[in-house]
Amino acid sequence: MNKRQLVHIAVLAAVPFVMVLGNSMLIPVFPQLRQAMDLTSFQVGLLVTAFSVPAAIVIPAAGVLSDHIGRRKVIGPALIVYGAGGLIAGLAAVLVSEPYPVVLAGRIVQGVGAGGTYLLAVALAGDIFRTGGRTQVLGILEAANGLGKVTSPILGALVGLISWWAPFFVYGLLAIPAALGVWFLVDEPPLEKGRGLREYGRALKRIFRERGGTLCATYGVGMTVLFVLFGALSFVADELPRRYGISGLASGLVLALPVGTMAVTAYVAGTYFQHRMAMLKPVIVGGTALAAASLGVSALWESLVPFIAALSVLGIGIGSVLPAINTLVTSAADRTERGLVTSLYGAVRFAGVALGPPAFAMALELGRAAMLVGAAALAAAALALGWWAIKPGVLLEAQKADRPVGERPAGDGQDREGTRPALRELERKG
Repeated sequence: MNKRQLVHIAVLAAVPFVMVLGNSMLIPVFPQLRQAMDLTSFQVGLLVTAFSVPAAIVIPAAGVLSDHIGRRKVIGPALIVYGAGGLIAGLAAVLVSEPYPVVLAGRIVQGVGAGGTYLLAVALAGDIFRTGGRTQVLGILEAANGLGKVTSPILGALVGLISWWAPFFVYGLLAIPAALGVWFLVDEPPLEKGRGLREYGRALKRIFRERGGTLCATYGVGMTVLFVLFGALSFVADELPRRYGISGLASGLVLALPVGTMAVTAYVAGTYFQHRMAMLKPVIVGGTALAAASLGVSALWESLVPFIAALSVLGIGIGSVLPAINTLVTSAADRTERGLVTSLYGAVRFAGVALGPPAFAMALELGRAAMLVGAAALAAAALALGWWAIKPGVLLEAQKADRPVGERPAGDGQDREGTRPALRELERKG
């Protein structure tokens, strides 16, 4: 890759890193939030939901808009809104005597901004990079997302030593530089001119008519693995001080273990897929199987070390699945429709993140073992869905029509090095 492409990767990777702080950085300070504002566990979980539901609603509209005016013109302002929402929540915590409703409102504003960030950065990476290079870059972006998950509980715990409200102010400090980087340093491919909404709608109908079943199955697997991941993380954050007496920085370090394994696995998987497209479905199936097994095994232990070890295996499973799914989704449409197709996936991702913590909190009333076994059963259902309905050859077909941006045209050495034969084999298998 040349210098310009490396700059693109660095800036685009900053977007998921900043965005993922939106939920993960608050998890280690949940006990402080609950105590300071006199909240129930369910009300604390709503701070995740209030962020994630608006993001899920906004993402499809942001995708359509980005297809028509450009990705940068959506991502940059969205990052500013994201940071502003954090500042609203932080100022409410400092200035308002009963801050919870305003903090919740600030989280909603943050979610609106988040809806135009990570998945559009994924779509933009899909615009700029092609075939094998695309899978590697998407792995890097998923690893940056995972690195944010690793860093955020530690950062949240450290900043939480100042006060329970301090993490809210971090969002603005990090989002603005990321917005400026996207706006000034990323060279976006030119938009296709003269494309009306009616033609755009016809193209989308064609995509979902030809690939809708396997595309929706791919969405579903991605949503499920994030549902169980964030549900499990919120449960662990609540259990660490209450059951194990671990809080503060130590709590952040423990939470960093499962998301750390996910980040490392995502990077390795993205690099591995670079010229091995035929492995996408086996890795999705194998990763969801590993996630289901780790959740089931975690129900057997209450001791901290084996429990966290089992959840670290969960991180490995999910870290292998997500880059594969990102590759399939971004390859399911060409540049002119990729924003919406990718953003719809982002909506279901955020839905999974939003529903996980409150669902796990309610399921805990049935007992710890029942909650974890139920999560394992859900992951097993995702495994069955992926095995039966995901057809990589159908989704990867669209990338053949893509014109590379900033790379060599189709038919060069990069394409010949394993990617084309793998794609033809996937198309043959259907």
